[in-house]
Amino acid sequence: MDVLSHIDTATTGGRTAAGAQTATASTTLNSDFETFLKMLTAQMQNQDPLNPVDSTEFASQLAAFSTVEQQVRTNDLLTGLGAQLSILGMGQLQGWVGMNARAEMPVAYEGDAVPLTLTTRPGADLARLVVRDASGGIVQEMDAPPRGGEYIWSGRDEAGRNLPEGIYSITVDSFQGEDVLGSDPVTSQARIVEARQSNGETMLVMQGGQIVPAGSIQGLRAPQPL
Repeated sequence: MDVLSHIDTATTGGRTAAGAQTATASTTLNSDFETFLKMLTAQMQNQDPLNPVDSTEFASQLAAFSTVEQQVRTNDLLTGLGAQLSILGMGQLQGWVGMNARAEMPVAYEGDAVPLTLTTRPGADLARLVVRDASGGIVQEMDAPPRGGEYIWSGRDEAGRNLPEGIYSITVDSFQGEDVLGSDPVTSQARIVEARQSNGETMLVMQGGQIVPAGSIQGLRAPQPL
């Protein structure tokens, strides 16, 4: 199945699920409202003529149920609207597939140097690049420019040997003297190969296997011709 088929399938599934939920809620609401009216009518017909129930009590019961009815209908409308906006978002993201996306995300290392953008904290006079593997273990630490900016990560250890290919999480620790100011993820680029829905959120799958929220994308660029 190609990328656009993935998007079409997700779109159709979202529309079908939203329609089924709305139909179920509407059927339940109508059934409950009819039951309430039958009970109210029976109560009026069988009340004691010498001690009738105050008419304001009937009005209060009817008003209370009407309020609940409107709330349920409003929730149904909001659910349907949310599904439609989600579908619209998926349609717009079709044009993103194949583009190079810039975001704070893990880095897919394939043996070649990787361009990064480093973010350091204001006032930092020392920065350290910290590289972690998929298990979270630190595999490399090195000095980085305290001012941040563009940086090329070679992916090689101190002996000049390439690290194993895979996904690495890279952060920059900022220091002022011996005080730690904070840690920030690096920004890198990767090509988008798929857009998908996950728990109501649109996620983008990168060529290296990274999965990032669509809302975290900082920039898009057409791939450079070889």
